[in-house]
Amino acid sequence: MLKVLSMVFIILLNVSIAWADVSKIIVLGLFKGMVVIDVDNKQHTIKAGKTTPEGVTLISATSKMAVLEVHGIQQDYFLGSHIGSHYVGPPKLPVVSLWPTRGMYTTPGTINGYSIDFLVDTGASAIALNAPTAKRLGIDYQKGELIGVKTASRIEKAFSINLDQVQIGQIKLNNVSAMVLDGPEPSRALLGMSFLGQLDMQRIGERMDLKQKF
Repeated sequence: MLKVLSMVFIILLNVSIAWADVSKIIVLGLFKGMVVIDVDNKQHTIKAGKTTPEGVTLISATSKMAVLEVHGIQQDYFLGSHIGSHYVGPPKLPVVSLWPTRGMYTTPGTINGYSIDFLVDTGASAIALNAPTAKRLGIDYQKGELIGVKTASRIEKAFSINLDQVQIGQIKLNNVSAMVLDGPEPSRALLGMSFLGQLDMQRIGERMDLKQKF
């Protein structure tokens, strides 16, 4: 048995393939329920169900075959076979970093391709615009559903709508719900939770990082 395992180890030691320009995976050993691999010059011994930091998961293994999963794609690897796909690391997702001005976070952005300045408001359930801003953006808000919105002083008439596209930095979301108040308030467009709730938000000191989810 030890002789067979040694032969398996020697054969697989020479099986390597570049999965990306500067990334490679080398199968160093293949055993029942376990595999030894080298990913980017870092050696890992992983058991079935475990994942390396680079994202390679061992689904199952015998002395002759292993099932590896890389970013959701599973393949069978038989003794001596080459891994036939490129290794791709997790995609870099867009991040927008904001710093406060007089305690408020603001950011330029676009709605349906038109420029706008946003005030980040995690207390607002949705993006909120005033009527003049909506008209400038070419939004026929009066076709939306008529609703009542409670402001600091009273209940205001508003219209519930969907925006085709909202973007800040490289973060772009489609079909985002919003409301248009039929008056001059809010004086600055509010970037509410209908947009922010689809992002990963993190505070590091005073800085706020907004990251698009995968």
